[in-house]
Amino acid sequence: MRAVSKRQQDPYLFEKPVLELEEKIKELEALAKAKSLNIGGEIATLRERLQALLRETFERISPYDRVMVARHPNRPQIQDYLEMIVQEFVELHGDRAFGDDKAMVTGFGRIDNHRVLIVGQRKGKSTKEKIANNFGSAHPEGYRKALLKMRMAEKFGLPIVSFIDTPGAYPGVGAEERGVAYTIAVNLLEMARLRVPVLCVVLGEGGSGGALGIGVGDRIGMLENAYYSVITPEGCAAILWRDAASAADAAKALRCTAKELKTLGVIDDIIPEPLGGAHRNPEEAGRNLKSWMLRTLEDFSTIPIAKIVEDRQERFRAIGTYLEGGRLIGTRLDPPDIQTVDVDAG
Repeated sequence: MRAVSKRQQDPYLFEKPVLELEEKIKELEALAKAKSLNIGGEIATLRERLQALLRETFERISPYDRVMVARHPNRPQIQDYLEMIVQEFVELHGDRAFGDDKAMVTGFGRIDNHRVLIVGQRKGKSTKEKIANNFGSAHPEGYRKALLKMRMAEKFGLPIVSFIDTPGAYPGVGAEERGVAYTIAVNLLEMARLRVPVLCVVLGEGGSGGALGIGVGDRIGMLENAYYSVITPEGCAAILWRDAASAADAAKALRCTAKELKTLGVIDDIIPEPLGGAHRNPEEAGRNLKSWMLRTLEDFSTIPIAKIVEDRQERFRAIGTYLEGGRLIGTRLDPPDIQTVDVDAG
């Protein structure tokens, strides 16, 4: 096992110079106010330096640093975006089979002149909320609730907007006993043939089947500092190297950032965030997200539903490239990324 590094002790170490400069600016502003000092010029210079430092820091951060930004405790969550973007939101509860999973939000609302169904994971912010919501990890009843409401939206001909933000589905014994894997599989099948437009956006974490359970859509957007992956970097490192300290290496290998996933064809659009991450300016992040949603809803409003469903199914069939009999099948990955693995080699 590796020794615990400074980075493991403080996952936001890459941001430390930025935070120190911000603190210095706050101290100078407080001093100027308390002593009536005329140091506006010095403060303005420091603010310019701060913007340059933020830009430099976020241009060179590693994939794992970006995962940390996606998990930032102050990062906006579904409830923040609902307040900023959605009007007349009415939450709907329960799966009509077991109970109401608080980790999954469903409800009808309006985005300007578009009536929509909202589906999404809710992590919670306070300790009490996080525990109540299982930190955004839904049980099978959450996925059943989501599908039940999506079928209702289909009945009324309303587009579906899915907010993805989860480290993964809840892995407890109860969830397994109630068929979480089966329930997610049903969602994948049924979402693929819903006869209404489906928009998906990854807000922060897009973890494994927990994300895919509400992630089969016609257009998939991803906030700039979010990640989307078959497994968390820590989980991947623990499996491959028996060492969670290798999470940074795993994040790089997983190619889980927005830029990588757009190149691979897994997502369609990268939604820009404010400089330094959505947590630094939630209102700007909300405006960017709303603009993407409105533009995308308008795009689909003119396309026949039969065409939408056909294209949705084709897009998921086309993702990925693999070797079969020595031939390269598929077009989404660059050929250099394809490697032959000798499974008998051990």
